[in-house]
Amino acid sequence: MRVLVVHAHPVETSFNRSLYLAALGTLRAGGHEVDALDLYAEGFESVLSRAERLSYHDVPGNITPAIRPYVERVRAAEAIVFIHPVWNYGYPAILKGFFDRILVPGVAFDLVDGRLTPILRKRQVVYVTSYGGDRLRTWLMGDPPRRLARRWGWATFGTRLPPKYLALYRMDRRSAPELEAFIDKVRRELGKL
Repeated sequence: MRVLVVHAHPVETSFNRSLYLAALGTLRAGGHEVDALDLYAEGFESVLSRAERLSYHDVPGNITPAIRPYVERVRAAEAIVFIHPVWNYGYPAILKGFFDRILVPGVAFDLVDGRLTPILRKRQVVYVTSYGGDRLRTWLMGDPPRRLARRWGWATFGTRLPPKYLALYRMDRRSAPELEAFIDKVRRELGKL
């Protein structure tokens, strides 16, 4: 299966980077064709420009030369894995910008007479993430990243089941064995793809 792995963390020595490398290794060992997309390493421009917003509904003109390579990668993927931290109860800005700039009309959905129809059809989508906060505090805040992944992600990517959401809470207070146990969990879950 063709799997796009999207990574959104700026520090190459981070725990999040370890998750990314583990995911790539597991998927490749499982015989998948892996497209590794490290948004920071590729210098992805996350800011939606004025021109892009003005042409947002102009299909296919909204797929500019700047975003075309990313659109092609998303379209070619049968499954997508997003690996990112949760900061301030949300996605990193670079990942949110990826969603805003790449998942436009004609790519993620059609918009006809004000009615939105999802058009991406992926076999599976997985989010792998880590939080600094604990699960209770995050739950009290509504856990926006989890809700977006499970609801918006399900509608956007057209999977049969909601996207899988693998989260490690209290990441900064975990012992080395606990961190390694989470990496092993990610390997096991991605091994099922």
